[in-house]
This record gives sequence, C-alpha cells and structure tokens, in this order.
Amino acid sequence: MILEPGFFASTPVQIALIVGGGAALVSGVVGVFAVLRGQSFAGHAFADISSSGGAVSFLLGINPLLGFLGMAVIAAGGMELAGARLARERDLVTGIALGAGLGLTALLLYFDVTTRSTTGVAITVMFGSMFSIPASVIPLALAVGGAALAVSAVLYRPLLLASLSPELARVAGVRVRMIGLLQLLVLAFAVALSAVTVGAILSTALLIGPAATALSLTDRPASAIAAAVAIGVGAVWGGILLAYDSFYWTPGHGWPVSFFIVSLVFLFYLLATIQERRRKRRRKAAGCRGGS
Repeated sequence: MILEPGFFASTPVQIALIVGGGAALVSGVVGVFAVLRGQSFAGHAFADISSSGGAVSFLLGINPLLGFLGMAVIAAGGMELAGARLARERDLVTGIALGAGLGLTALLLYFDVTTRSTTGVAITVMFGSMFSIPASVIPLALAVGGAALAVSAVLYRPLLLASLSPELARVAGVRVRMIGLLQLLVLAFAVALSAVTVGAILSTALLIGPAATALSLTDRPASAIAAAVAIGVGAVWGGILLAYDSFYWTPGHGWPVSFFIVSLVFLFYLLATIQERRRKRRRKAAGCRGGS
C-alpha cells in the first residue's frame, strides 16, 4: 500500500507535516534568492553553525528551534559585521566561521552526552528526527516562517534587482548593503527551520536543491519560486509518507525521514537536469536547421 493505516491519525506525522511543510515553503522562497545571489555556501555554513545552537537547546532543555535560530542569526550578523565584500573574502570568512561553529558543536554535544546522557542527540541535531519534533515547536515555527515570508515579500523587488544587477540597484537608489543584511537574516530563518526538520547537515539540500531545480526549469523568478515551493513541499511530504511506510517494510525499524526527503530532492534535480539538457539540444538542433 502507498498509504499505510493510521498515517493521518498519527500525531507525530501531523506535526511533521506541518513543521516540515512550513520549512519547505520558506526554503523554496528564500532558496531561489540564495542561488541567484551565490549564497549556497553561506547557507551551508549557517546550517552547520546552527548545529551548535541545536546542541545548546538539548543541553538547556529549551525549544530546539530557538537554539537553531539563535545561532543562525548570530552567524548571519557576525559574517555581515566582518565586512567582507569580495567573493574570495566572503568565502574565507564563511569557511572560518563554519569550522569554528562545528568545533563548538562537537564540544556541546560532548556535554550533552556526558552530563545529560542524551546519546541520540548528535543524530537528531545533525540529521534530524521529524517524528520526534515536539508540538511546542509548531507555534514558533509558524511565527518564524511567517516573518521570513513577510520580509521576503517586502524585499522582493529591490532584492531581485540587487541580486541580478547590484550596480543598477545602487543607481536606482536601493540600499544594497541593508538589503543584503536583511536577506542574510531571512536566510538564517530558513536554515533554522530546515535544520529542525531534516537536521543541520542536510538542511542545505532542502534550501538549495528545490531552488536549483526550479531555476533549471524556468528563468522567471516568480515562476521559479512557485516551482521551488512545490518541489520542496512535495519532497518533504513524500519523504514523511515513505518513512512512515518503511515501518511496515522492516517492522520496528523505520528508515530516516531525512534520507527520503534528500533522495527525492536529488531525484527531482536529476530529472530537471535531464529535461534541461534535452531542451538545449532541441534548441541547438532547431538553430542549426534554421541556419542552413
């Protein structure tokens, strides 16, 4: 069966569908701008750095989203204050911050295990555990997601112009640096939501994968955002369904939700890439026939 009994009646499944779907929605919107602005590495760094916040949340017994969000926002602010403008400088600052964040995560996870005996916390923080997300996460997740979407809507036109042509944006009076800072903060929000669902290590796949897939299908930003949201939500909900069904494949040992989500994202990207190559070959063949 595709839909095993009790799927929609399961409380963990309901929470996973709400939080995961919200994370995919925000990631689809924010991810398109991250790809356009060349911030894929920054998104990956935010995700890994935020893992230290996730480790802190388990150590202190607070809402895990608060930990992921707090550390991701600190990372965004710190990288902006570093003042790097050239791509090489930004990558250098990002790489150093990434290494420092992961080192802090290792220390905090050690404290988690030795002081609180939470042996599964490393897997939860780094790779996610969607069926164990507490219901207390939902209100904060909806608030964070709503804020990210609201800011993205307000910034849409100036951010799009600044992403495609920073020089033209400056001529038009757009405060490019302020727009960039706000975009980094929104990116941190999206990363935190993804981290609490699929884990810090894999959250980049949910942030960048659907967006890259959508941009390979269309050149129109609005259409790309809509496609990225559809692909991301489809991958998350499909992954939750497959993970739930996997309990019936190997009774008592369901497969990780994150594995299915990332696999579906990769599959969608692969299919889109194949379709894009076919489209380019057809255009090239049509051009050759027209030229002859």
